[in-house]
Amino acid sequence: MSDPAPQSEAILTALERLLAWPEIARSPQLGRFLAYIVQRTLEGNENSIKAYSIAVDVFGRPTDFDPQTDPIVRVQARRLRALLDEYYQGPGLGEVMQIQLPVGRYVPEFTALPEPGGPIAERDVPGVIERQGDGRRLSAPWFALAGLALGLAVAAIAFSGWWRNAPDAAGAVQRPTVTVIEFQNLDTSDTPPHVAGLAIELVTDLQQFGDIEARYSAGGDDEEVSPPTSDYVLTGIARPEGGTVEYSAILTEGRTRSVIWSHTLSVTMDVAMAPEVMDMVSRSLSLVLGSPRGPLHVAARRYLASTTSGEAGLNAYLCRVLFDLYRESGGASEAERASACLAALPEADRGSAVAVAAAAILLSEQPDATESAEPLINRRRLAAAELERAIGLDPLSGFVWEQQARLHEAVGELAQARADFSSSVQLNPASVDALAAYARLLAFGGNLDEAEAMARDAVEGSPNPPPWYQGVPALLALRGGDFAQAATHAELYAQADTELGPILAIMAAQGSGDSAVVSRYLPQVLGVATFRAQGILPRLRERIGDAQLMDAIRAALVKAGVPTAALIRAF
Repeated sequence: MSDPAPQSEAILTALERLLAWPEIARSPQLGRFLAYIVQRTLEGNENSIKAYSIAVDVFGRPTDFDPQTDPIVRVQARRLRALLDEYYQGPGLGEVMQIQLPVGRYVPEFTALPEPGGPIAERDVPGVIERQGDGRRLSAPWFALAGLALGLAVAAIAFSGWWRNAPDAAGAVQRPTVTVIEFQNLDTSDTPPHVAGLAIELVTDLQQFGDIEARYSAGGDDEEVSPPTSDYVLTGIARPEGGTVEYSAILTEGRTRSVIWSHTLSVTMDVAMAPEVMDMVSRSLSLVLGSPRGPLHVAARRYLASTTSGEAGLNAYLCRVLFDLYRESGGASEAERASACLAALPEADRGSAVAVAAAAILLSEQPDATESAEPLINRRRLAAAELERAIGLDPLSGFVWEQQARLHEAVGELAQARADFSSSVQLNPASVDALAAYARLLAFGGNLDEAEAMARDAVEGSPNPPPWYQGVPALLALRGGDFAQAATHAELYAQADTELGPILAIMAAQGSGDSAVVSRYLPQVLGVATFRAQGILPRLRERIGDAQLMDAIRAALVKAGVPTAALIRAF
């Protein structure tokens, strides 16, 4: 066997490149995390790389750190894993030595690609995996997270827990709690699909929303005698069905013991045998469960629908729900109610990262129609300072990063907005609002292909998606020549975006030959205040970075009869 020194040197060089990459360099914690696990592995101490040691040594957690209650390592590992994948699919594509973080582990793998025209390096360093000529990685061992649980068998015990998702002494609904019990594997073959540990993955995913308290239960005979005190219980099974595996989840309400939601995800057997299936299934379920319109928040929405803006008893959770209601509609009355709720919170709650971020973005997004530009600029400056403070309070909040991204987008700092949205969805890959907003930014910036999967997840994965989700689907349908579908999406989008929505509806109507729709939306375009103040195309250039889309819009508006003067200057 050859000297391992060259391999170690190649790995350290690869590490230096990663640490210098801006996406990692802007997050010192991620850089320390990556350097820590690489150095430990090169020293031959990979067995010491555990969630506990990473939390204490890298993230400064106290010695009584409990990985079950504090998900920081799992969250940051997911974020690092996503960035490594992004790097090696982009700027690091084709690098001879690559560093990967397998799903379900914290020990990195070092993959040696063949030099152009040269042989594959020998495996001299622990963790180095050779690649064959086609670039596919050889299989590596993966260790199960936990043993199979009884799952549904203990559901009856869990359902008897005290029901808390009800008005408190002050009359307000509290943040929902959900206990996730390990899924039961009904496949009795020698090579069953991955199921054990799915509950832990779900708890980690749901905790990232901040407005859900998720708890883990292994289930089985060793379950605590006293039942979990949760509002809801999530159980599930995995069972073979032909050549597929069906992962089925059931959400039950604690008070009534009734099933209020269920979902089944079917995957091929090959996919179910890969450890990545855990993250995929968890994310699919979390897209719905974590959605502002998901089953866990129904009680809060009903409660708020029955109250008035001046009614006492609102809390931090209900303020967040009010903010989500504003985000769906963009209405001034919803914004006013959310702002009033946040302002009335006790000082401790008002100073939380989420409350600070929500108040800041509300301040920046709700200008007085009569105010001049200077007050708006000042409010946005104040909002930027408050969002920076919110990130300092909780740098792992995807919600906070999403609000900062929206502010950067509003002021035209699109590159920074993209970076912030990227951080948001890395921290919480199941946040449908962040996915939809990021997809819209990418699509209008000329990256429609990159936006497609995000937009699909947001629209298909979220219950009752709001109109502002429909912009990217409209663009996709226009590109595909499906003008009827494009019109459906565009007319919904026009309810949320008075600038671009009507224009997309006109483009779709022209494609299908529907002159009545063109006639209906053309006056709306000509009546937009920002268009009248700046000209249509100058205003749109502030939002759209896709030259081809701008050309298509120009052609559509000329065909619709928009005067040339209105296209290029104030009118």
